[in-house]
Amino acid sequence: MAALFRRILVPHDFSRHATQALQVAADLAVAQKGRLIVLHALPPEYPVAGLPPLALRKSFPPPAEGPQLVGRVRQRLGALVAREIAGHRSRRVECRVVIADPFQAIIEAARGATVIVMGTLGRTGLRHLLLGSVAEKTVRHSPVPVLTIRARIVRARTARRRAVA
Repeated sequence: MAALFRRILVPHDFSRHATQALQVAADLAVAQKGRLIVLHALPPEYPVAGLPPLALRKSFPPPAEGPQLVGRVRQRLGALVAREIAGHRSRRVECRVVIADPFQAIIEAARGATVIVMGTLGRTGLRHLLLGSVAEKTVRHSPVPVLTIRARIVRARTARRRAVA
């Protein structure tokens, strides 16, 4: 069991639920003397069904800006990780930023991990059908176990901790 949490991959998209999953992963890493690999994937510039080309140009950087953007995002990710797991938490952390489809980047990075810990919004119904779920695809295709943290469950746990303290 301890070997399961030795190299924990944490996909992070700068959302609150991803940060909650990072906190859970950091607790697991400390308890099992493991290492965190925090991954952020920047979608490459390619046509996306349903989005007009102008929206794409505003959302995704031109290819020449790629290396600079990766550097800026890596700094932002590093600062967020340092802030969220400061103090008593694991110091063995690696932050990675890649330009790739998020699902593909996670699956590729999972080959060097023992487990993936990721947040999920828990969408259902039409929203899930239209938007898809990187977490669901990851669970289905991952070469390693995946622990998904639903935002609502973590919020309830955090509220209980605050009430007790």
